[in-house]
Amino acid sequence: MAIRAALLSLCVGALVLALKFGAYRLTGSVALYSDALESIINVAAAAAALIALAVARRPADANHPYGHSKAEYFSAVLEGVLIVLASLSILREAVSAFREPRALEDLGLGLGLSVVASVINGLLAAYLARLGRSMRSPALQADAKHIWSDVVTSLGVLVGVGLAGLTGWSLLDPLLAGLVALNILRVGWELVRESLGGLMDQSLSADILERVRDAVAVHGAGALEAHDLRTRSAGNAVFIEFHLVVPGEMTVAEAHHICDRLEEAIKAVVENSDVMIHVEPEYKAKHKGIVVI
Repeated sequence: MAIRAALLSLCVGALVLALKFGAYRLTGSVALYSDALESIINVAAAAAALIALAVARRPADANHPYGHSKAEYFSAVLEGVLIVLASLSILREAVSAFREPRALEDLGLGLGLSVVASVINGLLAAYLARLGRSMRSPALQADAKHIWSDVVTSLGVLVGVGLAGLTGWSLLDPLLAGLVALNILRVGWELVRESLGGLMDQSLSADILERVRDAVAVHGAGALEAHDLRTRSAGNAVFIEFHLVVPGEMTVAEAHHICDRLEEAIKAVVENSDVMIHVEPEYKAKHKGIVVI
């Protein structure tokens, strides 16, 4: 499903790119040029996401015993870097147009093409965002976030270019392009920051951690406590580990039964989770952490 979504994003991105460059060629607007340039990044990012998703779906092997799911983060980082480069290129073009203002032509048809492209982009972004959240895919979520930013900036460009054509204030065009570039730069920085958090084994969010603790407390009957809970995400995979203290006289089979019950309860709370439980005797208790009810 995720790979099909990335392929759809690539095809739609190419269509939107053609429409936006058509709008730019008709009008000569540097703001519409900036909008079209961002679509080039969309296409490149969609291709990177498609490759990353294919790699991430490979099963674990001897060299990668935890799987290949972190490949998605590299795609998101690359997309962020491409966005930053696009914003710098737009700023350069905006400065050039500000020094030498250009007359706008064929605004009606050009803006019409841009509207069609924005509608298509909006529908694609909504689909990718919903699918990315449900599948916990950083690549799809990054792609959706970038496309949403493209939609927002496109709407701003449409309004600004329309005003420039109506008022004759040609300087509005490069000024708007500069604002678009700054917004794109902000989105690129956010993508890079979030993706690096995943590469650095960032923990799960506080609310999910609390649900994991509740599951251990409720379903760990027979154990005494659980401590040293650690979690990390890698794409759509989640790794959870903790120490479980049981009575010293408990048999291995009884402790194993508790661990099986806890794993099932945690996986019901956190999808695609890999749970590792280290069983310890009573004298290892730290008297802190999760108290089993």
